[in-house]
Amino acid sequence: MGKYVFVYYGGSAENGGSAEEWGAWFGKLGDKLVDGGNQFGGGAQAVTKGGVMDVKEMPATGYTIISADSMAAAVELAQDSPLLGDDKAAVCVYEALPM
Repeated sequence: MGKYVFVYYGGSAENGGSAEEWGAWFGKLGDKLVDGGNQFGGGAQAVTKGGVMDVKEMPATGYTIISADSMAAAVELAQDSPLLGDDKAAVCVYEALPM
C-alpha cells in the first residue's frame, strides 16, 4: 500500500463542493484517508534558482493524502472528489515515494 497526494487546482465555492459533500467523500474514503489536508490561500509564490514569482496560472488550491494499492486505484478514488463538480477544476494525483 502506498501513499498518494491529491493536489487540487481550481474550484469555486459554488461548484467545488460543500463542506457536507467533502465530509461525505472523506467518510467514503474511510481508512484510505491519511490526511484530509487543507485549502491553500491565494498569493502563492514560486521559488526558482532565478528568483521568486507569483503563481498565476491554475494555482493549487489544496491537498489530501490517501493510501492506495496503486496509482490506478488512487486515480479511481480521486474521480469522486466534490471539487470535480466545477468544470474548470482538476485533481492531480502524485505518488509519495519513501525517502
